[in-house]
Amino acid sequence: MYKIDFSKQCRIHFIGIGGISMSGFAEYLHNMGFQVSGSDRQKSEITEHLESLGIDVRYGQRRANITSDIQFVVYTAAIPKDNEEFLEVQRKGIPMLNRSELIGQLMTNFDDAIAVAGTHGKTTTTSMLSQIFIDGNLDPTISVGGIMESIGGNIRMGNSEHFIAEACEYTNTFLDFYPKRSIILNIDEDHLDFFKDLDDIRNSFSAFAKLLPKDGQLFINGEIDRYEEIIKDLDCEVFTYGITDPAYCKTEKSYDYAADNISFDDMRDGSFDLYYKGKLVDRIKLNVLGLHNISNSLPAIAIAMQVGVPMDTIKKALLSFKNSKRRFEYKGSIGGVKIVDDYAHHPTEVTATLSAARAYQHNNLWCVFQPHTYSRTKRHLKEFAQALALADKIVLSDIYASREKNPGDISSMDLVRELEDLGKEVYYFSSFDEIENFLLLNCINGDLLITMGAGDIVSVGESLLGQ
Repeated sequence: MYKIDFSKQCRIHFIGIGGISMSGFAEYLHNMGFQVSGSDRQKSEITEHLESLGIDVRYGQRRANITSDIQFVVYTAAIPKDNEEFLEVQRKGIPMLNRSELIGQLMTNFDDAIAVAGTHGKTTTTSMLSQIFIDGNLDPTISVGGIMESIGGNIRMGNSEHFIAEACEYTNTFLDFYPKRSIILNIDEDHLDFFKDLDDIRNSFSAFAKLLPKDGQLFINGEIDRYEEIIKDLDCEVFTYGITDPAYCKTEKSYDYAADNISFDDMRDGSFDLYYKGKLVDRIKLNVLGLHNISNSLPAIAIAMQVGVPMDTIKKALLSFKNSKRRFEYKGSIGGVKIVDDYAHHPTEVTATLSAARAYQHNNLWCVFQPHTYSRTKRHLKEFAQALALADKIVLSDIYASREKNPGDISSMDLVRELEDLGKEVYYFSSFDEIENFLLLNCINGDLLITMGAGDIVSVGESLLGQ
């Protein structure tokens, strides 16, 4: 593997520079003095921001973008191996690093590298922990998979030993990391275009846990099924966390860090008593909704306590914390209809978001859902139907292909049929224009409308609002 000498600035090219994570690292290395260029399929707010910094961004991924003065190239797992630029880099023999290898090498520059992993909730937990560290004057370097308003983007250059990074399991990219502390939030079936099954995913998380050094720390959700298998034979210190309020948990368990006596306000924002090793620590109030975010907050609190952030600072940071963009993000209102956008694209995430949304005052709860990838939709078809059934009315768009090609054996109409079998009111439209026109005619004053998915469905709500 190519090793970066961070003391010697050189020319770097990013294939897919407009991605949320790639753009952040391009900006980070640009600020370190490296000469950065990159390419992407089309112009976006992200690429325009990079251009405003003086980064050379080229639209269209072509062989000609790979010039002889490029000393190494960074690419993502989403770049197909028949990509023109990728093939040209190989032909010219220019060293390559994938995005996760770059993050891993950056981690070696920090004494306290923190990796936040899990099938769901990574961005929220990374952002929560980052906010606590910022408010605690720990001056962290941050890499998060969403836009944090408090840092004005998805990356922050700090000047301390602390580096907080989101760690994605897809294609085992998180195995390229070198963390000192790690979080495992949950382990569910996902990315089955890469993993064989749930056992294969669990094996990857086990390998991720084993990356920690002897003086490292793992913070793992004790509600994960058979989590003991993940932590066995680890040399590092292990902390469990979980919810112990009998109203919200199915079994009686104890955890190192626990949330009990849970309550929710009218906006569904949670409060709970925090316990550490069976002793009450304090009452915690959140400014984000849902039980899932109470769970997400626990490892963030745990790490902050371990590094010595005062509890008052932790509480104030969490109370001021607002979710990253596309995490139950309120977009605005039109005709008395509140419009929210959410990134949920797995049945577990859809269930969590819609369950929390049902507590809001509303007439009808509308969910405009864009399934994300053919493989995920096919694998979890019935689970998606059960999750979406929590909404009163469902509108479906075509499946967002992302990195996949249409296999021809799954479509949104399959999900329509599943929802109809459950007795739900469901509609399908092949274009966003049709969806917008339908919503304008059918949503009424007092309704709550959620656009949901990891693709570009957010544009439906923004278009309705004239944004």
